[in-house]
Amino acid sequence: MEGSKTDVLIIGAGPVGLFAVFELGLLDMTCHLVDILDRPGGQCAELYPEKPIYDIPGWPVITAQGLVDQLMQQIAPFKPVFSFGRMVTSLERIEHEGFRVGLDDGQTVNARVVVIAAGGGSFQPKRPPIPGIEAFEGKSVLYSIKRMEALRGHDLVIVGGGDSALDWTLNLQPVARRVTLVHRRPEFRAAPDSVNRMRALWESGDIDFRIGQVTKLDGEDGQLSTVTIREADGETRVACTRLLPFFGLTMKLGPVADWGLSLHEDRIPVDTEKFQTSTSGIFAIGDINTYPGKLKLILSGFHEAALMAQAAKRIVSPGERIVFQYTTSSTSLHKKLGVPD
Repeated sequence: MEGSKTDVLIIGAGPVGLFAVFELGLLDMTCHLVDILDRPGGQCAELYPEKPIYDIPGWPVITAQGLVDQLMQQIAPFKPVFSFGRMVTSLERIEHEGFRVGLDDGQTVNARVVVIAAGGGSFQPKRPPIPGIEAFEGKSVLYSIKRMEALRGHDLVIVGGGDSALDWTLNLQPVARRVTLVHRRPEFRAAPDSVNRMRALWESGDIDFRIGQVTKLDGEDGQLSTVTIREADGETRVACTRLLPFFGLTMKLGPVADWGLSLHEDRIPVDTEKFQTSTSGIFAIGDINTYPGKLKLILSGFHEAALMAQAAKRIVSPGERIVFQYTTSSTSLHKKLGVPD
């Protein structure tokens, strides 16, 4: 499939990249998405597909995978092309034609516009400094949760003080045999409501909370049996068949860092009119960009995708008059979306 062409090449098939297909499709632009993962959804699908999300407009609650499924259904009329399990390795400007983008399988894609929607870049969980943890990783030490049911009946030790640690403590408490939350201090970096709900479960005896650090793992053949927690007054051994450390993610921009774009603390500065980078024709939306007042919310990424699409249209179809239309009333948009007459 060498030398394929598209109007817009999108790097990243997470929720923001997927919604960009919708906004671009409404303006008659074709899209080709490239993602290093083997399926759509980005971090939502890879790290927490069953985790509930509460701040998507119109959905009081929806799972991460549920959101991805809905987005895939929404963009289906535009027939985007996907290259999963692939990484963009090169980007070259072609005069008057846009960009030639090279993938790690040797494929090239010519695109008038490039949109970087790669979240924080490639990511990997931060490994806690516990001796011998490598022997348990992927078996009884888990950095992501794809099926909550797989943890039913287990003795869980969850480590961390951010939103992920608190969210999973609350969501897994009804599923697990016992949940023990471990954090090195009594204060948390999570949403106050989540902290209050966790403390209520602790006070009622439904979970355990220990202030300290996990320092030792015991078990055989990759299967944990107990962990040792160092607290202010000594060490305690706690039954544990699954350890869930949530110490955040290490983000790496990868080849994007070598494309000559202006960068700020591993993020890509953009304007707030077009969400264009320092290079004309290359846009950045979602968590990978930065600008004054930036909020790392899926909602914000959706807004950025809508404005980016308007600017991208002017590059893909120079001189063409852009008529703003509402999906609720436009018969031409209804036709594109397959809405019955």
